[in-house]
Amino acid sequence: MRIGIVLTPISDHHLRLASQVGVSDVVIRFPGLDYSDLADRKARIESFGLQVPVIEGYLPIEDIKLGGPRRDAEIEQMKTLIGNMGRAGIGLLCYNFIAGGDWARTSVSEPGRGGALVTGFDLSNLPQPSFTKADRPSVDRLWENLDTFLERILPVAEECGVTLAMHPDDPPISNFQGFPRIMNSVESFERLIGLSSSPANGICFCQGTFAEMGAEIPSTIRRLGPHIKYVHFRDIRGTSNRFVETFHDEGQTDMVEAMRAYRDIRFDGPMRPDHVPQLAGEEEGEAGYTMLGRLFAVGYMRGLMQAVGEAG
Repeated sequence: MRIGIVLTPISDHHLRLASQVGVSDVVIRFPGLDYSDLADRKARIESFGLQVPVIEGYLPIEDIKLGGPRRDAEIEQMKTLIGNMGRAGIGLLCYNFIAGGDWARTSVSEPGRGGALVTGFDLSNLPQPSFTKADRPSVDRLWENLDTFLERILPVAEECGVTLAMHPDDPPISNFQGFPRIMNSVESFERLIGLSSSPANGICFCQGTFAEMGAEIPSTIRRLGPHIKYVHFRDIRGTSNRFVETFHDEGQTDMVEAMRAYRDIRFDGPMRPDHVPQLAGEEEGEAGYTMLGRLFAVGYMRGLMQAVGEAG
């Protein structure tokens, strides 16, 4: 197992801290379609003794999800990105199929342990949608759009040595402000794997989101087993309709057993702390992505890896 991290921003200070606490992998956001920009960003990170195994976030795929007029153009953009990744030696692309948006929270400043600020979600606090039913695809149409995307993109990914890792809907509810959701259950991910036997068709196992589904995490890790290519290691308290995120050592998941399950399936990919509490002194920064909480999480993850005999 390898510990990864998202750095916001990717500054020399943050890169140095990541290196000092034993992180090996830095996950970067969508870098655009210019190969030189990707290569420059990768070279800068590698100069700190770190590697770049994953691209995730802010991908230009909304019309791919919705079957919109720019679908074919977006598929070509994704092919370009995957080609650039193959050329640069970056082997994982994390994506989601959340139609009409991305991960969502209704609060970013819930009081957590010791007054740390945590993010939360409460379905009853969502505003009413402002668009019409005609703007929204059906569940069947979303599955058709996903199948089309995989059919056209997985051969390119295989050729370039890149694996796609699907992130679940977050929160994993059946409908979000009028948009149906399809990647919101363990069975959905088994259906995803059934769409294609390509080795490039994989799963991002976001522990917090699977916990929101009500899944028992260690057994679900074993159930999805070899298809898990990338891990978001986080925890919550609550259910899909109402939850708060927590420090990694105080949520509802047995994290020792979760790490033992990754060992048992011989997971050897990148694993990163995801959303973390905002600690004292961090008045600015993207909610869930401030630095001190991630440093705490990295130390906790390394301790768990040692406890189950998988420390790198």
